[in-house]
Amino acid sequence: MTTESLTNPDILTDNYNRKISNVRIALTSACDLRCIYCHREGEGDNGCVRDEHSAQMTKDEIIELIHVFAGLGVTTMKLTGGEPLLRPDLLDIIRAIPPEVESSLTTNGTHLAKLAPQLKAAGLTRVNVSLDTLDRETYQKITGKDRLRDVLEGIDAAISAGLTPVKLNMVVLKGMNDHEIEDFLAFVRARRGDLILQIIELMDLNGWTDNMEKEVHGNAELVANLETEFAKHSSEVTTRHMHHRRKYNIDGAIVEVVRPMHNPEFCANCNRLRVTSDGLLKPCLLRTGNEVSIKGLHGDELIAAIGKAVKNRSPYFFAHDN
Repeated sequence: MTTESLTNPDILTDNYNRKISNVRIALTSACDLRCIYCHREGEGDNGCVRDEHSAQMTKDEIIELIHVFAGLGVTTMKLTGGEPLLRPDLLDIIRAIPPEVESSLTTNGTHLAKLAPQLKAAGLTRVNVSLDTLDRETYQKITGKDRLRDVLEGIDAAISAGLTPVKLNMVVLKGMNDHEIEDFLAFVRARRGDLILQIIELMDLNGWTDNMEKEVHGNAELVANLETEFAKHSSEVTTRHMHHRRKYNIDGAIVEVVRPMHNPEFCANCNRLRVTSDGLLKPCLLRTGNEVSIKGLHGDELIAAIGKAVKNRSPYFFAHDN
């Protein structure tokens, strides 16, 4: 790749003056859970590709991509799936991320207890763990598996290994887990400083929630009301650059609220580009049809594809939307 390619300041800036600093790389579409709301990082026509190993990027392809993104100035990389801990060469991929780049990983946590020390030793900064309930029966209903104990052990292992702060990704589901908010706050508060709770709005589009019961759909108002209550009872409110997400300190429990739906502010401040496990640059999780393939590309061709994907970005929700 040329020096000019790596120093061109426009490559990572889209037509809405949003500069990419955060990249999510899906390492596999395979997963050992079957969460009822999963969007599979937007892979496939409706984001529901499952267990297709043959098309996934090779380790060398991923490592080259990591180096290119780092050279272009990306400061944060998140490894996702599917379930990234199922990938046997995961530690090699983590070791390839330059130390000046913040590296994190989103996992369902079922294999985290045994791998947390190795992840830290390989250079991983921290983890996000998907956890929607603290109730065993509800967990099995949401994920299709009886693995709650494994996940809780994984969270403790991640804290012990120093993969902190561990962020708990809780998708709020009306009538299923919305009554557990106080329990989650207490869970986070008991591990003060090591855990952050992320309240996440259900993304109810693209067929991602077709298998859910109808009464669970449409929780935008529910999450908005939760955020209003958090603001009332918070001793401190900060705003992240990423999507302008608000973080609330509620008696020592740190809570971040992720509200992507019908939220122009969220889109206007998006600095993220996604990479699917089968080698597509995905400009927006919510859109399909504007992806750019990077399969077989190297050097300046790879950089050009990244530039094209960035220019394909546009806010899914605009300021004038209702």
